[in-house]
Amino acid sequence: MAKQEDAVATADETTAEAPTKLELQVDIDRKSACERHITVTVPRSDIERYFENALKDLMPKAAVPGFRMGRAPRKIVESRFRKDVEEQVKGSLLMDSLAQVSESNELSPISEPDFDPTAVKLPEEGPMKFEFDIEVRPEFDLPEWKGLSIERPIREFTSADVDAQLKQLLSAQGQLSPHDGPASPGDYLSLKVTVRNGDEVLTETTHEGVCLRKTLSFHDGRIEGFDKLLTGAKAGDKKTAEVEISLEAAVEALRGKKVQVELEVLDVKKVELPQLDAEFLKTLGDFETEADLRDTVAKSLERRLKYHQQQRARTQILGSLTVAADWDLPPELLKKQAGREFERAVLELRRSGFNDNEIRAHANELMQNSQKTTARSLKEHFVLEKLAEAEKIDAEPSDYDDEIKLVAEQSGESVRRVRAQIDKRGMMDTLRNQIIERKTIDLILSNAKFKDVPYELELPTTEAIDGALAGGDAESDIPEAEHGNDPVAKHGANNGPGAAAPK
Repeated sequence: MAKQEDAVATADETTAEAPTKLELQVDIDRKSACERHITVTVPRSDIERYFENALKDLMPKAAVPGFRMGRAPRKIVESRFRKDVEEQVKGSLLMDSLAQVSESNELSPISEPDFDPTAVKLPEEGPMKFEFDIEVRPEFDLPEWKGLSIERPIREFTSADVDAQLKQLLSAQGQLSPHDGPASPGDYLSLKVTVRNGDEVLTETTHEGVCLRKTLSFHDGRIEGFDKLLTGAKAGDKKTAEVEISLEAAVEALRGKKVQVELEVLDVKKVELPQLDAEFLKTLGDFETEADLRDTVAKSLERRLKYHQQQRARTQILGSLTVAADWDLPPELLKKQAGREFERAVLELRRSGFNDNEIRAHANELMQNSQKTTARSLKEHFVLEKLAEAEKIDAEPSDYDDEIKLVAEQSGESVRRVRAQIDKRGMMDTLRNQIIERKTIDLILSNAKFKDVPYELELPTTEAIDGALAGGDAESDIPEAEHGNDPVAKHGANNGPGAAAPK
């Protein structure tokens, strides 16, 4: 029995190498710009050729009772072992057919084929036929990308800018003091949030710690004028807002409907800013002087400016390059790609030094407009990917090291731990795409014409809660920064004073 299994394994190795091209009949149905339904017919001649190769290699090693090794007649070996090699022959035919279909038809797959090999049968007579669906990159000609006119935000940061940013940082490090009086913008509130659809309670949470800002954002909706609604409120007061659930909400029955959100104030706290004495500076980040801290804050402003320059340039560049990208992308593709776009955006914000609350706010916005955002990002990705291939742009090992180092610096974690987290979450491909897209945009920018425009420094206006009004979805799984001693990463984070504990 062992010899028989060895013979079959050897036959499998032989059939895996088929130097002669298959005489396939391939029918491709273009369902949409990115969807193809492919039907493949393998002629009987190719099936018999694969069997012949398998049995030919098997003959010298076939163990048949009554015959010496390799001396059994061909017909007896074929009769005895044909069923044993059938699955291996089918597997080899399928693998070689799929590879040949992809190469011969210049498909650019963006996902694995929707294909069940176990459902394919190898017939005793006639051809073998199988079919599958696959998502591919749309076909298009590269638009002209040289000489684009780009607006570039610039700003010479002043001492007043650093003061404003430093105040935000100190606010996140300050002590919270109970306040019996009315709430003011910038105060921290502990809220009980109850969401109703008529008489039905959809969700109810207690002790949501938030800073009183202009907007309160959830996964599936937002309360605009949140600061006006609760300014003047005291502990025990209740305020109600009507919110429209986004069309991307997890609970389909509530999409586009308006719900009532009751906010009960449990307590109000004021922030007492810490003194910038030597002890506090050392605790904050082992700074020797206030000037050292201010230098770090100034550098964080420069990083944010660079991020905004990149995003503004990306928006303008891709707005120009995707004018003709009017492809209809299938909903299922958008749904699958939404998670990747979410991860890419979070990673980009993390490397640029944004704090957890700002990242949550952006993530909530993405979830509220998931399909639209993902469709735009996918079209942008297709254009940049094709340009990168044309210009032979790729990610080098040093690029990965630089990206991971930046994320580690902003999160206060070790490079080794950040790399392990990215590996564990399966985000290396996301990181690669991010690197290639950035290098491609840099190439476009090196051939662009610039017009400098003022950059307005804005303080955070949105407070974000990692949860859905209508319920029904999981937490967004944003990687929380364990800030360590990085004062810039800590700045304004939602795990600062009075905020809810990280989930």
